Amino acid sequence: MSADNQKRYIFMTRDIEIICTDITVLEVDAIVNAARPSLLGGGGVDGAIHAAAGPRLLEACRALPQIRPGVRCPTGDARITPGFDLSARWVLHTVGPVWEGTENEEDALAACYASSLRLASEHAIATIAFPAISTGAYGFPVKLATTIAIRELRQGLATFPVFKRVIACCFDDETEELYRSLAKGM
Repeated sequence: MSADNQKRYIFMTRDIEIICTDITVLEVDAIVNAARPSLLGGGGVDGAIHAAAGPRLLEACRALPQIRPGVRCPTGDARITPGFDLSARWVLHTVGPVWEGTENEEDALAACYASSLRLASEHAIATIAFPAISTGAYGFPVKLATTIAIRELRQGLATFPVFKRVIACCFDDETEELYRSLAKGM
């Protein structure tokens, strides 16, 4: 095996794969949904996942217990449902923080990744794709969010041997390039 092939093998199995595509079409065990606390759908990646998964996803989310009125999943935590009409068997829903510029938001975003990875490991999910959580309508600065995501995804790979493929799925070329640039430097 040449050095180039060996590097590619290591990248594919023990590091984050960074791609720019529609997360709803990925053939992985699970995709992560950047959800609202109600888990009842919304805009952005949340709306796209609900639309692609079909109406049974909304039914499954409604069946999850509320921990308080309107909240099925608090910020930083994760819940799991089947993927229904998606290629992915599972959807892990996590609620990212709305950016206001406090330190707690960085911890809450890190918790989204850690909670999702822990829940995925508990369900023996080997391949998983994450969107750039909280960077859309929730306004989290993309560079800071990307740094947190890469750190947490690598920690998950080191902690949970079940993962064979962890994907950072970017919505646009600029975000993909930022992920690649920061991943090389970390």
